[in-house]
Amino acid sequence: MAQVESRNRATSSEESRRDVLRRIEDERVEFVLLWFTDIEGHLKSFAVTPSEIEGALDDGMGFDGSSITGFNAIEESDMVAIPDPETFRLMPANGTKVARMICDIVTPDGKPYEGDPRYVLRRALDRMESLGFDTFNVGPELEYFLFQDDKGTETLDEGGYFAMTTMDAASELRQETVRALHDMGIPIEYVHHEVGPSQHEIDMRYAPALTMADHTVTYRLIVKEIAKKSGYHATFMPKPIFGENGSGMHTHMSLFKDGRNAFFDGDDKWHLSDNGKAFIAGQLRHAREISAVFAQWVNSYKRLVPGYEAPVYVAWSQRNRSALIRIPLYKPGAEQATRAEIRCPDPACNPYLTFAALLHAGLDGIEHGYDLPDPMETNLYHLTPEQRRERGIVSLPETLGEAVDELSRSDLARRALGPHIFDRYVELKRKEWDEYRVQLSEWELGRYLSVL
Repeated sequence: MAQVESRNRATSSEESRRDVLRRIEDERVEFVLLWFTDIEGHLKSFAVTPSEIEGALDDGMGFDGSSITGFNAIEESDMVAIPDPETFRLMPANGTKVARMICDIVTPDGKPYEGDPRYVLRRALDRMESLGFDTFNVGPELEYFLFQDDKGTETLDEGGYFAMTTMDAASELRQETVRALHDMGIPIEYVHHEVGPSQHEIDMRYAPALTMADHTVTYRLIVKEIAKKSGYHATFMPKPIFGENGSGMHTHMSLFKDGRNAFFDGDDKWHLSDNGKAFIAGQLRHAREISAVFAQWVNSYKRLVPGYEAPVYVAWSQRNRSALIRIPLYKPGAEQATRAEIRCPDPACNPYLTFAALLHAGLDGIEHGYDLPDPMETNLYHLTPEQRRERGIVSLPETLGEAVDELSRSDLARRALGPHIFDRYVELKRKEWDEYRVQLSEWELGRYLSVL
């Protein structure tokens, strides 16, 4: 394991590893959970005892990757999980003292495993640094629904957007969730009821992309665990209720260099720098081909339809929330807050792959000097198809099948995901689409059986 050890020593300091060992002893931690995700973003975990942690931090912990979605087949399935000591956190109190660390996955010879989503994001950040930027800040807004149980969609309340507590049965549950997230080192900015019945939003404070991807997988688990403890079910399914708004993950983004926001230009009429404009142009140009990453499920495309606040038209605006990308209005003295908000991702994506794909798309715009089209301030839902065509406005894919076809032809996506994940991801999503499209729905039977 010497090569694995040398890799870990290169990516984490001896001081940070020793600090983890001290905290485990001081806090009397009984188990440490080692986390990573498969390529769809499902959280994977195994527990080790404190006596094993020093070895895990230095050498990693071996496991069989053949049963992990998107990982290697059985003949080459040996993997090693390297805990990142910077991600050490105590889990919310539940009787037993438990901590967690998020892992990077390497091969037995110590090389980064190309099927590890966290490594995909690390590579995107390396590209960013090669272009002269040092930070990609991300602030996702994850929405979710609370239901009575996981067997159906019986809601807890009929409250609407920003509903007061008299209509909101889950206020205390949200507060408990926020406390648990704070305890795990995740700062929270906003907490409120969303538009749909029993729909909620807890907004994390922005952070660098890798940290935020770690926060996002943690957030989803904590939201579900707190709900379950109270006897309810929390879901990040993009569109669980017919006729109601779905759940999105509006994602705020900005690039920084030497502590300054690289998107800001005080002399520009939109207060956007050339880099900021090109970054947005890159995301608009590549939005269709990376749609299968930020909206990766069949159900994702039940949310991405006109009329339910989900953006489907590839355009940008400062005020218009029907556009794919919105630029929040500049406030004097708030130059550092200049950012782009992309509104199409949903909260069931893999955040490592999503942030990586969004970053690559934006960097492509900067590297190739893409021109930003004029903003669309008209409500795009009110335009006819002919008017949208005249203005050159295209829409996102309408189904997962269409999105996967776009992805499969994308050089940018192949570069962003890497050949290993790209090929497996396309195969996996095509299989999901094929399984879905041969199903018969109650809608079809009700519409056709008696008349055809």
